[in-house]
This record gives sequence, structure tokens and C-alpha cells, in this order.
Amino acid sequence: MSIKSFHLHLVSDATGETVITVARGAVAQFNDVEAIEHLWSLVRSKDQLKRVLASVAANPGVVMFTLVDQELRQALQEGCRELDIPCIPLLDMVIATLSQYLGVESQNLPGSQHVMDEHYLGRIDAMNFTVLHDDGQASGSLADADIVLVGVSRSSKTPTCFYLANRGFKTANVPVVPGCPLPPELEDLKRPLIVGLTCGANQLVDIRRSRLRMIGQDEETEYVDPAAVSEEVKHARRIFSKTGWPVIDVTNRSIEETAAAVLQLHAKHIDSDV
Repeated sequence: MSIKSFHLHLVSDATGETVITVARGAVAQFNDVEAIEHLWSLVRSKDQLKRVLASVAANPGVVMFTLVDQELRQALQEGCRELDIPCIPLLDMVIATLSQYLGVESQNLPGSQHVMDEHYLGRIDAMNFTVLHDDGQASGSLADADIVLVGVSRSSKTPTCFYLANRGFKTANVPVVPGCPLPPELEDLKRPLIVGLTCGANQLVDIRRSRLRMIGQDEETEYVDPAAVSEEVKHARRIFSKTGWPVIDVTNRSIEETAAAVLQLHAKHIDSDV
């Protein structure tokens, strides 16, 4: 079946993260559809908006926006109406509902979710921690982590850690390496949640082969030998079973899905400590 493609203009007065996330989540609900994205971030002047509308006219499709300035919003919507282009304000219903429920007017400040408040600084701190504790480094300070992920090579430990760090969680990861004991510090951890990540051996072999090709390494090694990888996965599972750590199978899971499962476990972990 052929792929149906369409132009999707994403307009934001901030970084565009929100409009990108919502738009991609919506497009993902349709099979055999591909969006040709045009991202317009930090749109805060009429001149910038004119360039946006010129692009929309040259590449007709759908416009989604997260603008809070009323004058710019009106200009964008009127411009799209003249071009007969769908124009979708993504946050209007959410903000209006919250305002009505809280009895408070919204601030209408561009990029207000990115202010350098305590939460923002906490995310930076978490990111720095995760960089320093990637792939088993600095194991002596694992007790300061919120979450520790343990798993074999290429089981998505590092990208999941950075996703969680961006959410403000200090996350470390420790590899399970054949013939190498895990850091003894892991046995004494009380506060951090420790999660074992596992993956189907066949998918793991494919991921590792792809990685070796990418870096130009020889693919005929034990690292990608199906029997060796299968034993490696079984060895990791035995460790998880012995320690009683919760386990997440990342086979066919996206990083976001794995992170969501980790955060559910973390919430239960916190509740159990209260």
C-alpha cells in the first residue's frame, strides 16, 4: 500500500516541543500516513508570521499551533482561513478548561513552561548526574540516584536514562557483562529503585549487528552470536530473579514506553517507602 504524505506546519512561540509531541502522537494513529513537517519555533513577530503563511501557501496542508499572543493567533487563523487551510490551536481547550475550573485567568506568556525555576534546575542536575553515571561509571555514588537501570548491552539503558533525566529523575545504568560481577554497591542500595531491563535475544542480535555496522566493526563476534546472546540474556534474568528487582521486557517497546513503565514502578517504590 502506498504512503499518503501531507504537509504539516507546526507553529510555536517557544521551542516547539509541545506542538511536535502532540502532532506526532496524532499522526501516529494513522496507518500509511507520513507528515512532512515544517517546524516554525520562536514565532513572536508579524514578520515571522508572514514567512510562516508564505510557506503554508507554497506547501498547503495542515497547521497546528501553540501561540499565546492574541494578535499573532488571529493573524495566523485569518491567513489560514483565506488559504482554506485547516488551522488547529492545540492548547485552547486545555487552557480554557483549566481557567474555568481554577477560576484564574491564564498568563499568556510565550515559553512560560521553560522558565528557569526549581523544576528546570532539577532537570539539569538530573541530566548531569546521568551523564556521570552512564554505563556503570561512578558506582560509588549510586545511592544518590532516584533510579538505577541494569541490563545487558544494547537493552536501551542509556537512552531510557536520559529520557528519565529530562523528566527530572537522577538515573544511572549498570551493564550486565558476561564474566564481570556487578558493582557490590548495588546490593546495599535502599533509596533508589533498581530495575532490570531485558530483551528478546533475536531482537538484541539484530540491534547489536546494526550497531556494529554503524561503527564499521566486524560482525562475526560472540557479541552477536545467537547462542551467546541467548545465554547472556538468561544470565541477566537469573540475576534479576535472585535480587528480586522488577523487570521490564523492552522487546518492541519504544524508549517512551519503557520510561513510562519505569515511572510506574518508581511511584509504587516511593509509596512503599512512605
